[in-house]
Amino acid sequence: MEFLYFVLLGVVQGLTEFLPVSSSGHLVFLDKIFAVETGNFLFVSIVLHIATLMSVIILYYRQIWQLIKKPFSKETLLIVVATIPTVVIVLMFKGFFEDAFGGGYLSICFMITAIILMLTYFKTKSQNIILYQNISYKKAIVIGIMQGFAVLPGISRSGSTISAGVLQGIDSEKATSFSFILSIPIILASLCYEIFSCVYSGGQFFVGSYINLIISFIIALISGIFAIKIMKKIAKTGKYYWFSMYLCVIALISCFV
Repeated sequence: MEFLYFVLLGVVQGLTEFLPVSSSGHLVFLDKIFAVETGNFLFVSIVLHIATLMSVIILYYRQIWQLIKKPFSKETLLIVVATIPTVVIVLMFKGFFEDAFGGGYLSICFMITAIILMLTYFKTKSQNIILYQNISYKKAIVIGIMQGFAVLPGISRSGSTISAGVLQGIDSEKATSFSFILSIPIILASLCYEIFSCVYSGGQFFVGSYINLIISFIIALISGIFAIKIMKKIAKTGKYYWFSMYLCVIALISCFV
């Protein structure tokens, strides 16, 4: 049972981190179904996020290297500007976000993401008659704010950040690439914070088989690469309504789990 649980965790994390359906929401959903004791579940979630972080690095290493080489370029500063409001929101509402992982907000958050994606779909349909706009600092701040609230399980990080870009008139493909690269600093920050919290509190990182966790990590990495490639194709068509309908269904199911 534990092995199957971790295999599913890897598949779900890899796919849902980049498909706009909320990876954290699906991880919590799976945790409720299987009820496997893992110790610090948030730590398991972050380990899997590291796997999907590597997926981004593998596919976007050229763009990432350019950002590193030119730390004061506009492209790099946009990532920094978008990350700042995310960090502020996470710190301000830290207690609320932590409680949400064990609370009854999952179905509501799934529905919120569904609505956001449907609005994004209608926006992309209307963009064929207007010029696409570039990412400005103001737009980057709005995207960063959306990423901050996407800490809630059920609110998709990729979905909310891509939607925040598209709804502001940014090209869907450009918003998608920006969203994926923007995930890097916040995942790294989350990892550092969680490790510090566990060490400081004397808590246990993980209870279970580390082999299963490693297998889950590898699966999340591979499926993450697959999901990014799918999402890049979907960004060209703007057909987000399929995800919206799926989230409506999963929101109803989660009410009874």
